[in-house]
Amino acid sequence: MSDTPVQTSGTVLTVRQVQDYHAMTLVAPAIAEGFRPGQFVALAVGGEHSGRLVRRCFGVYEVKPDYGGTVEIVFADTEPGTAWLAGRRSRDKVDVLGPLGRPFRLPRDPVSCLLVGGGPGGSALFALADTLQRRGCQVHFLLGGRTGRQVFGSRMAQRIGDSATVTTEDGSVGETGTVPEVMPRVIAETGADVVYACGPTALLRPVTRVAGEYGLPSQVSVEEFLQRTGACGIGVCMTCVLPIHGEDGVTRMVRACADGPVLRGDRVRWGDLGTIPFDALGAPRVLGVPEGSGK
Repeated sequence: MSDTPVQTSGTVLTVRQVQDYHAMTLVAPAIAEGFRPGQFVALAVGGEHSGRLVRRCFGVYEVKPDYGGTVEIVFADTEPGTAWLAGRRSRDKVDVLGPLGRPFRLPRDPVSCLLVGGGPGGSALFALADTLQRRGCQVHFLLGGRTGRQVFGSRMAQRIGDSATVTTEDGSVGETGTVPEVMPRVIAETGADVVYACGPTALLRPVTRVAGEYGLPSQVSVEEFLQRTGACGIGVCMTCVLPIHGEDGVTRMVRACADGPVLRGDRVRWGDLGTIPFDALGAPRVLGVPEGSGK
């Protein structure tokens, strides 16, 4: 297994509609071989003559190194780049870079793991679940969304998980409510030792808070920072920075793509996302104007 990303021309095997999302399977054996759960891929969009220079980054739902080397991603069609991807057909070519980013840290011993997800980003939990189960861990899913069509993988979670809880705000699937509302009960019922979470920031923030209240470590994938406007995926464009406070108490701005996308939930300064906190290392300083300067 190599830690070096590969740029390759992936061949589209299938693109299918799954509820409100699209699932694309690509044949990309070099990427499938090196993938570890939590890493992502960056796809060029628009074709070779396109003016769209920025790639689109996605977590990986499933890899099958032994079946031709396939990589499957799940995404929402929300802008012209993802619309182009949704329009691909079998045998089309897509330029793919990966696997990228830091993966999830895996427990040394078999423990009870709570996997929390929402939206298409929650699809990345399933590759993690497979690896955790092969290590002898218990895997419990907690998935949520506004409607049933926005909860990806609920049936799969029920099939492969030791337990699976689904919540929707409109009550169309599973329990009526939100993930943070039912999470304390699920933690108690499953005896969870660690929390892994993938999904939008609006989900990750309260999930981290609840995990902390119960003294549980949390690892979160901040993939949304890579998808807002597209990102290079390799740490050059600096569009995905966010503030993290380290063990030394110093806040640093880190890149979600190169330093993440998996981060410790308790290290993210959730209330300062989208800003450069004044106390961050290297933050710009506001200089005072000397008295009598006339300015």
